[in-house]
Amino acid sequence: MDSTWIIIVTYNARPWINKCLNSIDFEKYKVVIIDNFSTDDTVAIVNNGFPEVILFQQTKNLGFGQANNIGISYALKHGAEHVFLLNQDAYLVEDMLDKLINFQSSHSEYGVLSPIHINADKTKLDRNFSLYMNFDNNPYFYSDHVIGTKSRMVYDVPFVNAAGWLISKKCLLTIGGFDPIFFHYGEDDNYCQRLLYHGFKIGVLSDTFLIHDREYRVKPSTKLFSKEYYKKELRKFKVKHANINEFDEVNFQVYLGRLRLQLIKALLKIDIQKFKNLKAYLTILKKTIPTINNSIKTNKMVQASYLDV
Repeated sequence: MDSTWIIIVTYNARPWINKCLNSIDFEKYKVVIIDNFSTDDTVAIVNNGFPEVILFQQTKNLGFGQANNIGISYALKHGAEHVFLLNQDAYLVEDMLDKLINFQSSHSEYGVLSPIHINADKTKLDRNFSLYMNFDNNPYFYSDHVIGTKSRMVYDVPFVNAAGWLISKKCLLTIGGFDPIFFHYGEDDNYCQRLLYHGFKIGVLSDTFLIHDREYRVKPSTKLFSKEYYKKELRKFKVKHANINEFDEVNFQVYLGRLRLQLIKALLKIDIQKFKNLKAYLTILKKTIPTINNSIKTNKMVQASYLDV
């Protein structure tokens, strides 16, 4: 297992980091933490309690993807054959990681393998994970577990979130790291799209579990047409239009045309605030389109994009 490195990105991780790191067997795995300029005592907790951890402190928040790219690059330079991306609010359960590694080592077509994500009480599936495993994404997952056949070791899916990803070196050298057009959220969607484009599979391994400790966290609401609202809309735009499997530049113009129509309606209704917000959003989208075009070109190439290896 010496060739497997665990990569954790932290940002104000105080509520979870002790549990996260205590779930890891440091005799088996090297651990790299990239701290995204936490303002709490995350760094002190790591330095004082976990001297085995290799810690990279950032002077600003790089976001999830770019921080992971630093850790992945370091691991590959130091002989990693697999990297396991672990959320700061997630904990390993028993020998889950050993099972993932053994399976991926003998099934190289799986660029990403994930365990089953469960809640902190171990009483049910993590809500978002359960949605990713719906019938359309894999018709056998729920049937096998409810009916009791459990005939499959792995369940192929088009996407699973990156709270606990085992990625092979082969996959990383073919596809690269996370695309910098995403700051936080959307980067794992984009990575899965690229992985499928390059012929790899994404799998969830049966009888392996990861605790994702977020069930009781309050999700902040987003006010319509607020700055946060348009930030989310821009992220969805990038996830959809930077998808190299379905890229179509015509869809850009169709989407922009709908927004221009909304802009005209807002002006006619004398809704000045909405007009200003839509105009600002349109300006951002126009600037984003060349970035997406460059992203598509880069992500179609077979290379370790966005990594320093």
